[in-house]
Amino acid sequence: MRVLLTGGGTAGHINPALAIAETIKQNDPDAVIEFVGIRTGKETDLVPRAGYRLHFVEAQGIRRSLSPSNIKALWLALTSPYSKKTVSIIKDFKPDVVIGTGGFTSWPLMAAAARMGIPTALHESNSLPGLAVRRLQKKVDRIWINFPSTREKLRAKDRVLHVGNPLRGGFGTLSRTEAKRKLGIAEDRMLILSFGGSLGAEAVNRAAIDLMADTVRHDATLCHVHATGKGEYERWRSYFAERGLESAENCVLTDYIYDMPTYMAAADLVISRAGAMTLSELAHMKKACILIPSPHVTDNHQYKNAKEFADVAAASLIVESELNGETLSKEVRRLTAPRARIQYQTNITAFAGKDANRLIWEDVQALVKGRSQK
Repeated sequence: MRVLLTGGGTAGHINPALAIAETIKQNDPDAVIEFVGIRTGKETDLVPRAGYRLHFVEAQGIRRSLSPSNIKALWLALTSPYSKKTVSIIKDFKPDVVIGTGGFTSWPLMAAAARMGIPTALHESNSLPGLAVRRLQKKVDRIWINFPSTREKLRAKDRVLHVGNPLRGGFGTLSRTEAKRKLGIAEDRMLILSFGGSLGAEAVNRAAIDLMADTVRHDATLCHVHATGKGEYERWRSYFAERGLESAENCVLTDYIYDMPTYMAAADLVISRAGAMTLSELAHMKKACILIPSPHVTDNHQYKNAKEFADVAAASLIVESELNGETLSKEVRRLTAPRARIQYQTNITAFAGKDANRLIWEDVQALVKGRSQK
């Protein structure tokens, strides 16, 4: 089987694509899998690191505010599915199926592949389908969704299949005790894990470091690991030092967490954005969490994701406009009580997905088989 995967820009689009690739490889070790992305996206780091070849197309996101860059973005949206660069990737690779995970990065390849009659599937992680998925819904053969409610927001309902979010291997393989031992963290210490996304997040970074300075370093029962995002690390490392945290042995600042399954397994409390993949991982791992939705995403979909959790007491929700070190510290202190965390750990299990990896693999086979029978 030959598979092209596309979707990038941020880890929220790349990680489900990597999980799908991993699933296909597990079931078909001889499968040839390559990726298509853009040169400025996080895929340039994550995809080669996972061992896959990466091709590039030209695509650019459309800003919600009036911007001259939107002229180029619209021009690329119109022309890139027909460009020599996009078409030659497909013709040279000769895929049996092309799979996208949303975002503007996936538009050129998915539109071109659908026009060329190649089996195509899109995966939508979020409750509210993104622009690329909405524009492609009547072109592709299948739309895999994570939230059941997403079906009602799509017109091409006959192409929709509810599968959940695919997860990469490693999530759930270690117990909390084993993961803490692996990371060298005492089992009786409460581990707080926080991150603002693969590209960083200013408000989350500032609040997390303030939480470390005002609360964590004064409490030897706590340990806090925070990832700033690679592009922001040096800036926030300076702020970390300004707050006098370089000598605080229970406060750790890093740029990016590559071994997320181990860190999440070890964590007693997770502070994060509300991207759909992160939420699926938190639900699968039964983690107590504080969600800080990004206000900078299309259609405010992270808030809508997080609210589904907060409405049933499966997580705390802090909107970014109300986020600072004080509000975050107050909520963390509340969740140092085991009873409060247990409530979240219990309720979040309702959002744990079905066997998405198996369902996706079965449908990939059906799509490829359907093509061979035509």
